[in-house]
Amino acid sequence: MRVSEKLEILRTEMKKYGVDAYIAPTSDPHQSEYLPEHWKIREWLSGFTGSAGNLVVTSKSAGLWTDGRYFIQAERELEGSGIELFRSGEPRVPAMFDWIAETLENGSTLGIDGRLFSAKQVAGISRKMNGRGIKLKLDCELVDGLWTGRPELPSRKAFIHSLEYSGESRESKLERVRGEMAKVGADTYIISSLDDIAWLYNIRGRDIECNPVVLSYASVERENALLFVDSSKLEEDARLELEDSGVEIRDYQDIEHYVSSLGDSKVYLDSSKLNSRIYNFIPECVRKLEGDDIVERLKAVKNPVQLKNYKDCQERDGVAMVKFLCWLEGALYEERVTEINVAEKIEEYRRMSGFYIEPSFETIAGYKDHGAIVHYKATEDSAYELKREGLLLVDTGGQYLDGTTDITRTISLGNPTADEKRDYTLVLKGHIALSEAVFPHGTTGSKLDSIARLPLWKDGKDYRHGTGHGVGYLLSVHEGPQRISPLHNEVVLEEGMLITNEPGYYKEGHYGIRIENILAVKLERETEYGKYFRFKVMTHCPLELDLVETSLLDGKERSWINHYHREVYRKISPYLEDGERFWLRRKTREI
Repeated sequence: MRVSEKLEILRTEMKKYGVDAYIAPTSDPHQSEYLPEHWKIREWLSGFTGSAGNLVVTSKSAGLWTDGRYFIQAERELEGSGIELFRSGEPRVPAMFDWIAETLENGSTLGIDGRLFSAKQVAGISRKMNGRGIKLKLDCELVDGLWTGRPELPSRKAFIHSLEYSGESRESKLERVRGEMAKVGADTYIISSLDDIAWLYNIRGRDIECNPVVLSYASVERENALLFVDSSKLEEDARLELEDSGVEIRDYQDIEHYVSSLGDSKVYLDSSKLNSRIYNFIPECVRKLEGDDIVERLKAVKNPVQLKNYKDCQERDGVAMVKFLCWLEGALYEERVTEINVAEKIEEYRRMSGFYIEPSFETIAGYKDHGAIVHYKATEDSAYELKREGLLLVDTGGQYLDGTTDITRTISLGNPTADEKRDYTLVLKGHIALSEAVFPHGTTGSKLDSIARLPLWKDGKDYRHGTGHGVGYLLSVHEGPQRISPLHNEVVLEEGMLITNEPGYYKEGHYGIRIENILAVKLERETEYGKYFRFKVMTHCPLELDLVETSLLDGKERSWINHYHREVYRKISPYLEDGERFWLRRKTREI
């Protein structure tokens, strides 16, 4: 069925519900970034496959809003669909709700599915629409009856993430959570974020591709802990271990009944994560204590066992990447290699590790102009064949029992131009500057963002994405609450946090450049002015020296590169074959 046909049957359904506009977000009932196939409603309706964006459909028009990472991709995928692309953040581009208010007449009704919006989002939408004379209808589950062949909710088995990897028992975590609840006087704490629940109860699953989580809800009470999950996903030994830890198992669908049965008490919740439907089931007699998610804050700081394990995890991932890069250089002389083959080969090398589970996201392999599409996805129809020329951008990551990885390298396949070398070196200078940053306690990521951008700014260039995001531990590759971005963020960087360093530059129609390592926040020193922190580089993979314009580097930057490459060789070379070791020695040569 074509997109235009889907929109027409949706408009028919909208009339039945009495709504004049409908929003299809990128969301599920847990406000997840990555979705089960069952909840990819916006993608099914629009044909746009990016991981961020909102579709608005009215009786006569349709528009899709997405950010700068997806402008090029969305333009291509929406072509001929009748859906107008709105480039969020660009000059003279209306915000989505402003457009809705201007498009709809006074007295119109906007329909949404309350399961797919957080309570905080709905409160904001309601204020905006009421101010324009537009009513909001929350029970518009329109696609449920339209999507024929819709994938079922996943039913894969969950597994216990053992103490040797997690580094902390669920009893200890529950004790810490209850300590935070006591500070605000909460009797109950409701959790709906899947990675928060997985961390708290030391469970993992396969319900979302590349995200080892289990569809579930949780509630922590003063004396009890509950897990709402499809019980068929739990093997008997997993169930017994959870119950022995004081976790009561209830059915996934029971969460609404549980919430509606809460008596006169104080309930802590994060309204930016709890969906509107469940939020509205909370009785009026309950006092809601709203704030930032407790588990998210605790989860962000990795414990000593995790950090020790993570060093091994990154070395294994580095070995896989070096083997891949060495293979690629030779393969271009011997066989046909496409962007799709790149992802397949990286997966092959990662699977050589007994700790490996799955990718942490779908590998991005963008050759030449495809590299300028920030979240490019190669298909059989779109995939380029690689030649011994041009730039290849590879952004990839893995899920291991002892950590989650995320790395980007930009590779010269031959004969780099002066512009390519200059742009790569400017990105590298920003990457080095952020890696070397020293900052006092109380510093947020937004205060560090410009460090990575400054070399590009001096050349009149920039990139339309954040500089860094938190990273999970056998959990979501994008983990909050910390981030490095121009967007205001009040989350302070703390010792033990993991965060990426990934500046880039994208020349549309030509090439893309990005360099990404994962950093750990560590204490540098403590003085009379307080604690000072710096970053420890956790990723071990050579940079592309063939793209470095050394005349643009100062002595400290050259020293940083040489020191980094010595460490890469020291850590990775013992696990390589002779030919691979020789290749790595050449790629980590002194400059």
